[in-house]
Amino acid sequence: MLNIRVAGFEWDEGNWPKCAKHGVGKAQIEAMFSNLPAVYPDPAHSTVEQRFLAIGSSDDGRLMLIAFTLRPGGQKVRIRPISARFMHRKEIEHYERQRETARTSPAQDR
Repeated sequence: MLNIRVAGFEWDEGNWPKCAKHGVGKAQIEAMFSNLPAVYPDPAHSTVEQRFLAIGSSDDGRLMLIAFTLRPGGQKVRIRPISARFMHRKEIEHYERQRETARTSPAQDR
């Protein structure tokens, strides 16, 4: 689990058009992060910086998938969304099955 305090979001002409082309607004993206998404490492998509995938709900309950990185700046860290979109039906079904399996499986000792 990723447990970092962030100071906000980093938006510019490099990342905003990639998110907007899928019909997702800045406010929806920012709200999804405040709704406690599941966050997973995404090492397959960058060797230059550490990337993550966040899966969570928008304020209206639609599931979203957001690729992002963290950008430090002095004492602050900002979330830089790379791509964002609403999840497709099959992705939602897969995600919900995985969540249900995790919820009903007994915790394993390590």
